[in-house]
Amino acid sequence: MRLPIPWVTTAARLVLGGVLIAAGALKIGNPSDSVLAVKAYQLLPDTIAVTVGYALPILEIVVGVLLVVGLLTRVAAVIAALLMLAFVLGIGWAWANGLRIDCGCFGGGGQLGAGQEPAYLLDILRDFGLALLGAWTVRFPPGRLALDGALGLGGDGAYDSADDLADDDHAEDQR
Repeated sequence: MRLPIPWVTTAARLVLGGVLIAAGALKIGNPSDSVLAVKAYQLLPDTIAVTVGYALPILEIVVGVLLVVGLLTRVAAVIAALLMLAFVLGIGWAWANGLRIDCGCFGGGGQLGAGQEPAYLLDILRDFGLALLGAWTVRFPPGRLALDGALGLGGDGAYDSADDLADDDHAEDQR
């Protein structure tokens, strides 16, 4: 039976990379909102929050593009998974501390207006799911249609089937 691991990795890369590109693109045109969103969490000193607010959209776009094209896949997936876990922790912290903020995940952010309710649970579940996609991609890079594979930069985890895994185990036993 052939396992579709490389294609699952490709799907994980494309979903995670696409979300990061969209999130960064929606923020990069209005960096003051991104800064406002980071400050709303009240986790970082103002000077660091400003730096993070300006840098985050750029980082999201760069990591997202690397994942979509499959270049430096494992490194990009590690960064993406850590970003998602940081977002989960930040949103959880805001929820635990009773803050009423928009996560700022796709632009906007800051205090919610009257009548608006935070969607912390959905935001946490989404970001945790994306972190799992990143973890999968770290474990099985680079997947199909990746520049890493075309350039010979990796892809040791790109098994096509359980037979390939068994073949590798058999080859090691022969040594």
